[in-house]
Amino acid sequence: MKKWLSVLVFFSFSLTAVAAQDSVELFGYFESQAMGADIKDEFLLLYSNKLRVDLKSSLSEKVTFAANFDYITFHGKTEWNILDFLPAEVVAEVPLGMEAFYVLPFSDRHFLDNAYIKLSFKHFDLTVGKQQISLGTGYVWNPTDVFNIKELFDPTYEQPGHNAMRLDVSLGSMYTITTLFSPEDTWKNSAKLIQLKGRISHFDYSMTGIEKVWRFHDYTQFDPVSMNFLELPGKRQLLGASTAGELLGLGVWAEYAYNWMENSENFYELVVGTDYTFNFQTYMMIEYYRNTLGKTDYEQYNLNDWMRMIALEQKAISRDQIYAFIQHPATDLMSVGISTIYSVSDNSFALVPTLNYSFSDNVEIFAYLNFNIGKEGKVFAKTMGNGGLIRARVYF
Repeated sequence: MKKWLSVLVFFSFSLTAVAAQDSVELFGYFESQAMGADIKDEFLLLYSNKLRVDLKSSLSEKVTFAANFDYITFHGKTEWNILDFLPAEVVAEVPLGMEAFYVLPFSDRHFLDNAYIKLSFKHFDLTVGKQQISLGTGYVWNPTDVFNIKELFDPTYEQPGHNAMRLDVSLGSMYTITTLFSPEDTWKNSAKLIQLKGRISHFDYSMTGIEKVWRFHDYTQFDPVSMNFLELPGKRQLLGASTAGELLGLGVWAEYAYNWMENSENFYELVVGTDYTFNFQTYMMIEYYRNTLGKTDYEQYNLNDWMRMIALEQKAISRDQIYAFIQHPATDLMSVGISTIYSVSDNSFALVPTLNYSFSDNVEIFAYLNFNIGKEGKVFAKTMGNGGLIRARVYF
C-alpha cells in the first residue's frame, strides 16, 4: 500500500506542476520485460514491468530542473541461487551454514533515479542533485568510469543516477574543465573528480583524475552487524585518458586508466575499439579490453572473483576480452545482429543474436539470445545459463 501511495503522490505532484506551469514537460516510458535462463536442466523465468516518468522544466534561461521516477515490479522466479551458476570447486569455498546467503533477490522497487537543478551561465554550468555520470569512450567497458558497470549482453541500457555536484567550465571553444564531488559520510570517503576535455583535428580527448572509495566485499565472511557480507572498503586513485574520432573512414576510440589501490594491488584497464558502416548499411564494431585486476588462468578464479563480478563490484574476472558486433537493417523497421564476447584469457565465449523492431516512433521491441560456450569454471561456461531476453517499450 505504501508503494502505491508513493506513486500516487508522485503523479499528483507531476500533474499539479504541469497545470501550474506550461513549460513543464512530462514524458517517459512503460517497459515490460521477460528473461529466461537454462539452469541445471530447468528453464527459469523472470518478468518485470517498469514505469519511468520524467519531468523537465526550464524555469528560466539559466535554470533547468529535471527528474525521473522509476517504479519496477518483478514476477516469476524472483530469487536466484548464485551457487547454481558456479563450478563445484568454487561452491566448495562457501563456509558451512552460509549457503542461504548466496541468493539474488528481485524485489519490487520504486525510487527517484535522477533529480537535479542545472544553472547555466556564459562560461560555466553548475549541476546539483542526483544525476547520471557517464565517463569514457568505450562501448562495453569504460576504464575511467568508477561509478557504473555495464551489462555485457545489453551495454546500452540506461545507467542509474548518482548524488553529485558538478561544475563544467568552458575555456574558449576547444576546452572544458569538469569538476565533480559525490558526497559520502565524510570528506575522505567522498568521490572527487577533475577532467579536462579538448579536441585536436578529428579527435576529441579527455584526461581524468578521480579519488573514490571502492567498496569490495569478502564473500566468505558474513558481518552480523550490517547483515551483509564483510565490507572491505579501500581508497582508489585513478588517472586516465580517453579519445574518440575518425581515422581513414573508421570510427576509432581508446581509453586507459591506472589505479592506485589502498588495500590491494595496483592495476590498469585499457580499451581500444573501432567501427564502420558499409555502403549497404551493415554496421560492424570490435572492442578489445584488458583489466590486469583479472586473471589469466580460469583455475585461479575463486568465490570472491565470481561474486564481485555478479554483484557488479568489478568489471571482469578474466584479464583480456574482445567484443565484436555486426548489425544489418533487415527492413525499414527491423534490424538484426549478432555479438560475441570472447574471453581471451580462458578461451570461452558467448554468442548473442539480437533483434530490434520498431512499430512506430513510440513503440519498440528488443530481444537477444545468449549461448555460452566454454568449459565449466570459465567466464562463459554453459553452467552460467543459456537463455535470452525480450523487452517491449512504449514511450509517451
